[in-house]
Amino acid sequence: MVKKRKSGFSSDLVQLVLGIIIIYLVNYIGSFAFHRFDLTSEKRYTLSTASKDLVENLDDLVYVKVYLDGEFPAGFKRLRQKTREMLDEFRAYSDNIEYEFINPSANPSKDEQQKLYQQLINKGIQPTNLQVKTEDGTSQKIIFPGAVVTYKGRETSIQLLKSRMNTSPEAMLNNSIQELEYEISNAIRKLSTDIRERVAFVKGQDQLDDAYVADISKALAEYYAVETIELNDTLGALDGIKTAIIAKPDTAFNDRNKFIIDQFIMNGGRVLWLVDRVYASLDSLQNQAEFLAVAYETNVEDILFRYGVRINTALIQDLRCAEIPVPTGYIGNQTQWGLKPWIYAPLIVPSSTHPIVKNLNAIRYDFATTIDTVGAKDVKKTVLLTTSEYSRTQNTPAVVSLRAINDLPGPEVFNQKELPVAVLLEGTFTSIWKNSVPEFATIEQWNQLKDMIDYKDASPANKMIVISDGDVIKNHIRAGGGYLQLGEDQYTGQLFANKKFILNCVNYLCDDEGLLAVRSKELKIRLLDKEKIRDERMKWQIINVAIPILLILIFGFIQFYWRKKRYTS
Repeated sequence: MVKKRKSGFSSDLVQLVLGIIIIYLVNYIGSFAFHRFDLTSEKRYTLSTASKDLVENLDDLVYVKVYLDGEFPAGFKRLRQKTREMLDEFRAYSDNIEYEFINPSANPSKDEQQKLYQQLINKGIQPTNLQVKTEDGTSQKIIFPGAVVTYKGRETSIQLLKSRMNTSPEAMLNNSIQELEYEISNAIRKLSTDIRERVAFVKGQDQLDDAYVADISKALAEYYAVETIELNDTLGALDGIKTAIIAKPDTAFNDRNKFIIDQFIMNGGRVLWLVDRVYASLDSLQNQAEFLAVAYETNVEDILFRYGVRINTALIQDLRCAEIPVPTGYIGNQTQWGLKPWIYAPLIVPSSTHPIVKNLNAIRYDFATTIDTVGAKDVKKTVLLTTSEYSRTQNTPAVVSLRAINDLPGPEVFNQKELPVAVLLEGTFTSIWKNSVPEFATIEQWNQLKDMIDYKDASPANKMIVISDGDVIKNHIRAGGGYLQLGEDQYTGQLFANKKFILNCVNYLCDDEGLLAVRSKELKIRLLDKEKIRDERMKWQIINVAIPILLILIFGFIQFYWRKKRYTS
């Protein structure tokens, strides 16, 4: 009996020693071989290759201040926890990531709180008002669901909570969590990139003045070297430019400048077109009740048709629209103003899953027209944005009147749905001058010109984006000077996603697809079925309460029986 116990003790000792050795070896090997296991179906805890490459190449500390600490409702606690987990994921791949969570309302001094609040607003972090339950009822609480990222003395901000029209709070929260990796990667990329692609606003055809593209220029400058280039019939004016932005030309391109743009595209240059086909402006209604909207030519209609799209001249009217102030009556001699829906300002809520527009909030258009895709061999057309299900078109010339606000017909009249207003073209584009001679040159001059500039009939694999409204990129000017953010409604203060949309367009055209691919990562929202909960509540209460107790009793009975049998034998 003693020998048997000694043998068992020796066996246990050997197993213990072997276990310690195995644990040591596993840890030793693990210090050289790094791997993380993600068992979720959508790989929600796995960083994309682009994000890993980005943080692994950092040569200085990235410090993230997250202003999401304090007492919050459950949804914001979840956003805080997911933000912490995502930052931990980044830290797993780089020792140069550090973060802290801060409660901006922790300072007991109200003056200091307001000072910090204003600093965060100035950095671009928008506050959110919450209704918090207290013993006396409810109270208002201001939170700043955002973060500030610093790297090598440079700084940028992240808005962690993404608002979106026509979206439930649960889906909005899920979208915000879904974009965490993108937002963090995007911020780090902006701060750490030294060599930047060149992006140019093309001038010469009365495009938008610099003041009206000031906000988007500032935003693009965080990613790219932003320039303004006058074509001036100069061959090679766009040499070295990655993406050209043509923002609302008001006069027609001459053939020479059109040729310069065509050959820029044939040599691999990308273009973001924002082209109006109808002359119409809300400013025309300041001193009159109506005006005549007329179509006009920009002389790029033929090359766009060759590339694969046609911008039409019919104005869009949409019941899902922005509001404008109109007179609603008088008190004494004072005019009373109120906000009313303006069907010529459609709000475009993206439904496409393409990374350029996925999960974006509504984008505001003004006096937009439709886009048709047309036959162009070897060109893929992707519709990025469309109108709502309750829209229609108005042929031009057309009278645009404030009476449209009060004389609005019913939804049954708005019987055209999902009219395209932004299209992505990808593939091999063909020059409009293939097998033809431009009007500005003789045959001899044409042959000499082709030799001089290395003329091409077709492009390599290329892409461009066509938007049927130049106002999408236009910021408003403040009456006292300065400008509003792009997408900020001058009447309501509501912020639409125009800036984010334009940034994503340029990111995509500049081949920042690795970063945009992060945006396409989808985390499934798994919410409880409230109807099922109500119908099956008793059943699941019994299962969750009775079955665990029953299992414990069964396990106790088996253990008691086994011990009794062992020690009584």
